[in-house]
Amino acid sequence: MESTTGAGQLLAISDLHVGYPDNRALVERMRPDGEDDWLIVAGDVAETVADIRWALATLADRFRKVIWTPGNHELWTHPRDPVRLRGQARYEHLVGLCQELGVLTPEDPYPVWEGPGGPVAVAPLFLLYDYSFLPAGSATKAEGLAHARSTGIVCNDEQLLHPDPYPTREDWCRARVAETERRLAALPADLPTVLANHYPLDRHPTEVLWYPEFAMWCGTGLTADWHRRFRVATMVYGHLHIPRTTWLDGVRFEEVSVGYPREWRKRPGPPGRLRRILPLEDTGDRGAAPGVGRGRGGTR
Repeated sequence: MESTTGAGQLLAISDLHVGYPDNRALVERMRPDGEDDWLIVAGDVAETVADIRWALATLADRFRKVIWTPGNHELWTHPRDPVRLRGQARYEHLVGLCQELGVLTPEDPYPVWEGPGGPVAVAPLFLLYDYSFLPAGSATKAEGLAHARSTGIVCNDEQLLHPDPYPTREDWCRARVAETERRLAALPADLPTVLANHYPLDRHPTEVLWYPEFAMWCGTGLTADWHRRFRVATMVYGHLHIPRTTWLDGVRFEEVSVGYPREWRKRPGPPGRLRRILPLEDTGDRGAAPGVGRGRGGTR
């Protein structure tokens, strides 16, 4: 494991969606507070390789260390992207891009944050989802998808996120979970962790979605006990576009997304604020961050 000493802050952001000009402008303005700040980028940077490269290169040039994990949008084979790679091949291409930029990925040794609040291992995770967050009344994936289609709430992943060479997205998810679990179990037993994944490790953050059907594309029940098993100080995630703090079993879950302009324009405070993970940021109560309402879910 790589480690770094010094002061600074461990910061996080996700769902930058820099294909939107207003979001791109937010990234252009993002700066660390000091030369020792690290930044976690928890997925959904953009849909095209060119936009992903621009955003990560911009941030890597400013922060001491940038740590990235993919969201579903990076894994899309989007009609606008001339890079036509699918599935695992696309993910490996993005990992190679990050290596060129000096950005850490789920394939790299987990770095150890030894600044204020440390030491903690910072583990970017790539886990996907397996349709286990089913809507009420549904017992199988097929029933859940049929219900979602009847409501018009279907994630664009169904057309754009290909699992090649795995037969299904849930097969890819299970393979990623097994390999990641092995790596986390090999960490020193006395070393706390910050786990960063595009999706929450537990289903509870999805309970505030306006459209609960969207939870099917938001994680896996296979990780529901990881926040206890792996000594998690903070679980960092995005995807829901509902930035807030929740607590489960005494563990902090931090949703750090920017979201789309139509969403962040409605929120109080400046958009694109980097969330401080360490040292611990006081968010007042042990629930939702002030001023944050219910998210809509929808066709992300």
